[in-house]
Amino acid sequence: QVQLVESGGGLVQAGGSLRLSCAASGRSISDYAMGWFRQAPRKEREFVASFSWGGRNVAYADSVKGRFTISRDNAKNTVYLQMNSLKPEDTAVYYCAADAVAVTSQSNYWGQGTQVTVSS
Repeated sequence: QVQLVESGGGLVQAGGSLRLSCAASGRSISDYAMGWFRQAPRKEREFVASFSWGGRNVAYADSVKGRFTISRDNAKNTVYLQMNSLKPEDTAVYYCAADAVAVTSQSNYWGQGTQVTVSS
């Protein structure tokens, strides 16, 4: 099975950028659908962006389209989330997820999360 470790979170001003990384070990990310979710205080975990299994299809939440970009480096076994034009409402713990076909909030494999805080 795959293990996931996120990094790259931090405190940034509104309008700024961050790049999150999700380093996988144990299995290749090519074996999974991969994605990012986030959870703000007192809110449900929500979908942000994902690759389907095989990496052909990419999906984004409407709230991040045009600002966030998901990418992958198979050689480094890592998935990234480039976040630009950040807004205070993007503040959340960001989680990397992996699953056999598609990632959902019920996916099998999760990282520990990385905190992103956007100040106004």
